[in-house]
Amino acid sequence: MTTPFPFTAVVGQDDLRLALLLNAVSPAVGGVLVRGEKGTAKSTAVRALSALLPEVAVVPGCRFSCAPGSPDPGCPDGPHEAASGTTRPARMVELPVGASEDRLVGALDIEQALAEGVKAFEPGLLADAHRGILYVDEVNLLHDHLVDLLLDAAAMGASYVEREGVSVRHAARFLLVGTMNPEEGELRPQLLDRFGLTVEVAASREPDQRVEVVRRRLAYDDDPGGFAATWAGEEAVVRQRIVAARELLPQVRLGEGALRQIAATCAAFEVDGMRADIVMARTATALAAWAGRTDVLAEDVRQAALLALPHRRRRNPFDAPGLDEDKLDETLEQFSGDDSQGDEDPDPDGPGGGGGQPAPGSGPQGDGDAAARPEAGEGGEPQASGGREQSAVRAAEPFRTKVLSVPGIGEGAAGRRSRARTEHGRTTGSRRPQGTLTKLHLAATVQAAAPHQRARGRSGPGLVIRRDDLRQATREGREGNLVLFVVDASGSMAARQRMSAVKGAVLSLLLDAYQRRDKVGLVTFRGAGADVALPPTSSVDAAAVRLESLPTGGRTPLAAGLLKAHEVLRVERLRDPARRALVVVVTDGRATGGPEPVALAGRAARLFAAEGVASVVVDCESGPVRLGLAGQLAGELGGTAVTLDELRADSIAGLVRDVQGTSRRAA
Repeated sequence: MTTPFPFTAVVGQDDLRLALLLNAVSPAVGGVLVRGEKGTAKSTAVRALSALLPEVAVVPGCRFSCAPGSPDPGCPDGPHEAASGTTRPARMVELPVGASEDRLVGALDIEQALAEGVKAFEPGLLADAHRGILYVDEVNLLHDHLVDLLLDAAAMGASYVEREGVSVRHAARFLLVGTMNPEEGELRPQLLDRFGLTVEVAASREPDQRVEVVRRRLAYDDDPGGFAATWAGEEAVVRQRIVAARELLPQVRLGEGALRQIAATCAAFEVDGMRADIVMARTATALAAWAGRTDVLAEDVRQAALLALPHRRRRNPFDAPGLDEDKLDETLEQFSGDDSQGDEDPDPDGPGGGGGQPAPGSGPQGDGDAAARPEAGEGGEPQASGGREQSAVRAAEPFRTKVLSVPGIGEGAAGRRSRARTEHGRTTGSRRPQGTLTKLHLAATVQAAAPHQRARGRSGPGLVIRRDDLRQATREGREGNLVLFVVDASGSMAARQRMSAVKGAVLSLLLDAYQRRDKVGLVTFRGAGADVALPPTSSVDAAAVRLESLPTGGRTPLAAGLLKAHEVLRVERLRDPARRALVVVVTDGRATGGPEPVALAGRAARLFAAEGVASVVVDCESGPVRLGLAGQLAGELGGTAVTLDELRADSIAGLVRDVQGTSRRAA
């Protein structure tokens, strides 16, 4: 068994360590979402925590880790007779990104259930994680359906598996920890809210601290056992402190003053719903127990707010996470009460100070503040056209856009844009299962088995079912696409009011792509050529940042922009062949610079039409005289054109527009 890196040897990252320890003290806090760049000890800290958790007593032979003193009455391995249990270390179970639903919740043998009426159940990862830790690395890349399942189980403390009316339930109470790199895409706000706490982690910019990180890591890699032994004393101290805090937790008093501070803070920051209030209350109580106190202080409420509120304030993916700490302090001061303050200032270095600070053993707190979205410079008045580069302008307010979808039926990653064959959705037919049966089509199975009952010697009321009779349900749902934006940033687009409207439209489409779980990419063209401003990614907020700082000016190399987009799609097909693309060209249709720019642009556009790539041109032409060049470009692409006004969902032109053109992967 691999020796884990000691928890107390993690350098810095105080907020991360504190959030994990609070959940170890009180799992009711609701888990931790750890957001941060790669290489910031996210996974190391989570794996190290499992070694600190106290051992658990279990019923011998129970696959669902029932406690001997209070076994689950509905345990599939039960009922359990009263007997002394055995102890084992707390488990940390990892959920891989590519896991199936059956791997997560467990598998029910449908054939045996139909033929014999026996619930033959194979436990999944939720059962393995009961009374331990369930760790999901890159939770933002996990299928939404699986995220819903594990969060529902975490909220209810139980997992339910149902297959055609046959159901199994078992207890599933665990400490849920998810890690993610925001550069790879965000979680939906509804899913963010289901995590109790969130922390932002970043690598330290202090050379001394970085040196210590490297020194400890090299020492661990050279001799894991010896390195762990040097930290065994501090590990034992923290382990005992967790046990003591758990025992003290029921005695902690959450006074009326602290409750009013919690409610006022959630109201002041306009947090939706009541989950934030409840999580803050549980977190403040756990902080007091961790600090060895039986009263919740204002400092506990403040620390709870910093951990429980930032991710609940984001209204869209373009909002920077974080809290205004001055506003937080003003709110706490305004609603301070006598019972939320101690008789004297606690020792900030003692066990009751600092809002429940973790045990010593590492350096100063890491800088986890996320940088705000850069502001666009104003600069001087730009020219309507010409070769001089102009400063970036601010995007207009985003709006709700029409649904732009790829025609046909795909088989890409689940999402909410275009029709696709998926594991979840409405049933459209049946087929023979390829591998493990996951979704039984009951009527088709019975129809396949019925003609053979006499030959199989059926004598009782039940059908005689063979494996060849089983039929898998085929379903149709929605997939996410690759939405590749090709944005004209040339001088012809540089009028300040016009470019602001164009950026607002692209920002609106980016927000729509986020809601529909698409990947996005951004190609811009101006001056002498085209650039990939953002390679295809799930992080739409990264695309918004690049868009905000986009300068304009110069000639209009439309052909270069289209050819660059064509190359991006070619490479992306090799990486993700099942994901269909939607190309959105944002331009007035002009093409200048070089020999025969219009003819070159036409030939580049016809490459997309020949390959059946779905496309739409957002026509940005303005003024009383219109040349209709964007419409001509759309014809060459084999797509369609919409004006900025028609792009709005509430325009008279209608609510839904299917992009013309047929994907080569469409059915």
